[in-house]
Amino acid sequence: MDSEAAADFSRTLTTRHKCPACYKQYKKKGHLVEHMKVSNHSVHEPRCGVCQKHCKSFESLREHIIGPLPKANCSKIFSAQGCNLCLRVFDSSSSLSEHKRSYYGTVKMPYSDSNFVNQNCRVPEAIAIDCEMVSGGSDGSLDLCARVCLIDEDENVILHTYVHPQIPITNYRFEITGLTEEHLRDALPLNVVRENILQILYNAEPTGRARLNGGKAGLLVGHALEHDLDCLGMTYPDHLLRDSAKYLPLMKTNLVSHSLKYLTRTYLGYDIQAGVHDPYEDCVSVMRLYKRMRSLNHQKDGIEISTAAYHSQNTSSNYGSFKAEELEKMTPDELYEISQPNYKCWCLDSK
Repeated sequence: MDSEAAADFSRTLTTRHKCPACYKQYKKKGHLVEHMKVSNHSVHEPRCGVCQKHCKSFESLREHIIGPLPKANCSKIFSAQGCNLCLRVFDSSSSLSEHKRSYYGTVKMPYSDSNFVNQNCRVPEAIAIDCEMVSGGSDGSLDLCARVCLIDEDENVILHTYVHPQIPITNYRFEITGLTEEHLRDALPLNVVRENILQILYNAEPTGRARLNGGKAGLLVGHALEHDLDCLGMTYPDHLLRDSAKYLPLMKTNLVSHSLKYLTRTYLGYDIQAGVHDPYEDCVSVMRLYKRMRSLNHQKDGIEISTAAYHSQNTSSNYGSFKAEELEKMTPDELYEISQPNYKCWCLDSK
């Protein structure tokens, strides 16, 4: 073997094919292709403000920069110029200070009658909901809605009312709900509350004209929304739900949901649910989380994905339209360009 052939052979042995998003390296181009097929890298992933590495969630990004074993250079720069809440890196300490003044906050609780419906409220783009539940059933295992709150994007109350369940209550869960029999004595029946909520969400339009078909229905924001909807005995189109418990960037690295209390403390900088739970307080927190995620400024719009694929969390990418040999001829950047996210980023709601 001559020296030139030996050099080519040596380069082949040491060549690494690097993912342009998460920086993983592979000896074989085919292994990189397989990685790109399943990684669902996109501009919508959380990204380190120092090295620009993509992470699957904000939890994994947090570990990258301020975890037990952070990336040394990223951690050093972030400690001086980064925000511990939104995880952005700023160009100066003054920019960071200005950001913190507008980012950190608490909830100012409004006064609200026990049965309050804001008749003059314009139906907003997004509405946050939270329910407080008591126990029903012979063994107390049923969750019954006993209080519900809806707010708009400006944290104004749209509806705040006690709810009279359709079956007897076995446990008021007073330590958590603060509710007693007296609170629910003159409460609105569940079916009346449900009808009011649907009228608000659909903007008094027929349910068939949901936004997917050009209707004026609002986005419904909440945490673990299936529990709230179930206890209200109602359904709402999946493509109009914005659930902070199921939003991939806000989940744990093993795709398990965080509590709203943790998300509020970690990403908004204040504590909730210190004692009795107030549905208005929870509504405000989940709306603020939604608006933070919606306002993220990604480099490009990204690729729209089908409603069915979005809800199955199993989006098929563009890779299937290429033959294996065509994919292996692509550069890592070209592979990244055809990669699609497996969730709909909330920033697309503002597009």
